[in-house]
Amino acid sequence: MPDRPEIVCICGSARFVDEMNAANRELTFAGAIVVAPGVFPPAEDHEGEEVVTFEQKSALGALHLRKIDLADRVLVVNPGGYVGESTRREIAYARATGKPVSFTDPL
Repeated sequence: MPDRPEIVCICGSARFVDEMNAANRELTFAGAIVVAPGVFPPAEDHEGEEVVTFEQKSALGALHLRKIDLADRVLVVNPGGYVGESTRREIAYARATGKPVSFTDPL
């Protein structure tokens, strides 16, 4: 193992949490440090509706960009080639900052 393991930031839609967890596991066992999006079961209001405030969503998005800053490269988990709006923004940010970007599935 090198003195400093590679740092990989996983990006992708929250709908692919299982696939992101699998990628995290594979990369970790390969010796990488993995940073990934914060994906949590949503809080629900008294009627069972999901409650995520705009401020929370914004804060998590900004935090994920800082995770990209820490990484050596970005891995986009995109089963079936799906890339949503937030992930597209993260890809553009990573490329603008010179981070290599790869995908689990063809676009």
